[in-house]
Amino acid sequence: PRRIGLIKKLDHPPDGRPFPSGKKHCKGSGYLSPACLVPATPTTFGDLRVANGLSAQRRRVNSGPPPTGLQEWLHTFQAWSGPERLLALDELIDRCETTQVKHMMQLIEPQFQRDFISLLPKELALYVLTFLAPRDLLQAAQTCRYWRILAEDNLLWREKCREEGISDLSRRRKSPCASPWKSAYIRQHRIETNWRSGEDREPMVLKGHDDHVITCLQFSGDLVVSGSDDNTLKVWSAVTGKCLRTLSGHTGGVWCSQMSSATVISGSTDRTLRVWDAEKGECVHTLYGHTSTVRCMHLHGNRVVSGSRDTTLRVWDVESGRCEHVLTGHVAAVRCVQFDGGRVVSGGYDYMVKVWDPESETCLHTLQGHTNRVYSLQFDGVFVVSGSLDTSIRVWEADTGNCVHTLTGHQSLTSGMELRDNVLVSGNADSTVRVWDVRTGQCLHTLQGPNKHQSAVTCLQFCRGLVLSSSDDGTVKLWDLKTGAWVRDVVALQSRGSGGVVWRIRASDTRLVCAAGSRNGTEETKLLVLDFDLDENRQKEAE
Repeated sequence: PRRIGLIKKLDHPPDGRPFPSGKKHCKGSGYLSPACLVPATPTTFGDLRVANGLSAQRRRVNSGPPPTGLQEWLHTFQAWSGPERLLALDELIDRCETTQVKHMMQLIEPQFQRDFISLLPKELALYVLTFLAPRDLLQAAQTCRYWRILAEDNLLWREKCREEGISDLSRRRKSPCASPWKSAYIRQHRIETNWRSGEDREPMVLKGHDDHVITCLQFSGDLVVSGSDDNTLKVWSAVTGKCLRTLSGHTGGVWCSQMSSATVISGSTDRTLRVWDAEKGECVHTLYGHTSTVRCMHLHGNRVVSGSRDTTLRVWDVESGRCEHVLTGHVAAVRCVQFDGGRVVSGGYDYMVKVWDPESETCLHTLQGHTNRVYSLQFDGVFVVSGSLDTSIRVWEADTGNCVHTLTGHQSLTSGMELRDNVLVSGNADSTVRVWDVRTGQCLHTLQGPNKHQSAVTCLQFCRGLVLSSSDDGTVKLWDLKTGAWVRDVVALQSRGSGGVVWRIRASDTRLVCAAGSRNGTEETKLLVLDFDLDENRQKEAE
C-alpha cells in the first residue's frame, strides 16, 4: 500500500542560518548543565539523523577512496556564512548529474518525514483526521495498522456522513468495515457512482397489461404498482420482478393513482376512485360521487383530492372512504391538482388555476393569465407553478394570487414539472427540459445539445442532485442539475426512434422504474426496474 508522507520542514531565517536553540552544548563528559538534560534542537543534517534515532554515520557510496582535498573543501564550506553556503549548493546542484541529485533526495527526504499521527494522543489524532475528506480517509487507512484503526473510528465516520447528509443505517449488511457509519458512506458513494456511470447491467423486465398503455406508475419500498387502460392495476415485487397480484374492479381505464406504503388509490374513466390494500390485493373502498372520468388526484396524509372531467374536485378520507368536501368553480375539466394538507390548487381546461380552502369549500384565488389549457401544476406552499398548452409557465404567489413570473422559452405543451427548493424543472413536448429559478424567473439551464431527446418529454423527476427525463423517443436520460450537462442514457429501448416510448418513470434514491411500450406494436408493454444499490455479491445473487 502507498504510504502517505506527512512532511514537517525545519524553519530557517532568511539568511539560511538555523534559529538558535537557546541551549548550551555539554562541556565534556564531566560537566552537565541543566540545558544539557533537554535534547538540543538539530542544527545540522547529522544532528537531525541522530534526533530521528538513526546513526550519524550514514551509508557511504562505494566509489573508492575519498577525493584529494575533500576535507579542505569541507572546512572551507563550514567557514562560509549561511547565504554563501546556499549559493555554493545552488552552483553544486547545477553541476550534478541526475543520478547524483536523486541520491541526495534519497538521503534527505526520509529525514523530514514525520508520522505525527502516531505520536499524538488518540483524541488529537482523530481531531486531525476530521479535516480529511472521506476519500483521503480511505487512503489514510492503507498507511499502517494504527492509521487503519483510527481511520475506522465510528464517530469519525458518523461526522462524515452528517456532512454528506447521510443518516440511514437501516440497511446494514455484512461488511469488512469496523465502522457501520463508514459502511453507510461507502454504500451511498457506490449508489451515486452506479447512478452516474453504472455498468451496463440489464434492467429487470416485468411484463404485463398485454399491449395496453400503462397510464400511471407508483412505487413504495419494494412494491411497484402500475395502472393501465386495461381497467386493472398490477402489484409487482421490485426485488423478484414477479407480479404479486392484479387489482381488478374498475370498469373503465385507470388514468391516475397515488400510493402511500401499501395503500393505493386509483381513479378511472368509470367515474370512481378505489382504495386498495396492495399487500392483500383487496379493494377497501369504492368512492362514488364524480359524474365523469377521474383525471387527477393528490394524496396527502389520510386525505386525497381528486379532479374530474365533471369540473369538480372532491376531498376524500382514505380510511373511511367518505367524501368530506366538494369544490366547484371550474367550468371545464380539471386536469391537474396539488394538495399540501391545507390548501388545494387545481388547473383546468378552462385556462384557470384555482387556490382553494377545502374546509370552507371556498376558492381563495382564481389565477388568470393562461390562454390555453393548464396541464401541469406544482405547489410548495409558497409558489404555485402552472404549465399550459399556451407554451408558457407561470409562477404565482399562493397567498396573494399575484403572477410574479411568466417563464417563456418552451415551444409547446409543458406536460410535467418538478419543484424543489425554489428550483423548477419542466419537461415539454418540444423535446427539451429546462431548469428555472422560480424566485427570479431565470432559466438556469436548457437540457439539450447533441444528446437531447428527439421527441416529446413524457415524464421527469429529481433524484440525488440529478434530473431524470423520459421521452417518446424511447430513452430515459440523466442530467446534472447544477451544470445542466447530460450524464448518460440510463434506458434506451431497442425500438427507440421507431415507435418505442417510455411513458412514465418513478425513482427513489436507489431504484428507477420505467413504464415502456409503443403505439405501433414495435415494443412490448413492460416495466423496467434498475437497482443502483447492487454490489457485486448481491448482483451475483440476483442473477
